[in-house]
Amino acid sequence: MAENSECDSRIVVVCVDSSPQAEWAFDWYVQNFHRPENKVICVHCPEAFTNVTMMSPARVQELIKESNQKLETLKTHYLTKLNEKGIQGEFRAIGLDGEPKPGAAVVDCATNENATFIVTGTRGMGKFRRTVMGSVSDYIVHHSPCPVLVCRHKEKH
Repeated sequence: MAENSECDSRIVVVCVDSSPQAEWAFDWYVQNFHRPENKVICVHCPEAFTNVTMMSPARVQELIKESNQKLETLKTHYLTKLNEKGIQGEFRAIGLDGEPKPGAAVVDCATNENATFIVTGTRGMGKFRRTVMGSVSDYIVHHSPCPVLVCRHKEKH
């Protein structure tokens, strides 16, 4: 048997943001799929600002400050969850190097990290809205270098 088999350590990329869907997907992964030997990389693609040339410099600085505060809050939240569960992992903001599409940034991260699989939530948009607006989870499923676990939480009405 090889000394460093793929079973020894697995990299799992988990897509996170401040949505209830991302929270549910993270929790579902931890409860149903996580193994102690897995290393979890929680990835978040911060919101890109558009039309900043039309804003005052003060407003741009205000948006940057708000974005950085949201990012720190999210980072603290997920690092705390990892720590509480005793999970080896890290939080990473991705897509900051010019990659405007969150799905592509996630796929790039998974490729660069040689991820075993990706976990993502989905908002469960209808076919029309997904076609018009795009879907991060749909992009990841179709472009990922590894298996993708899409966690859809059916809300009770």
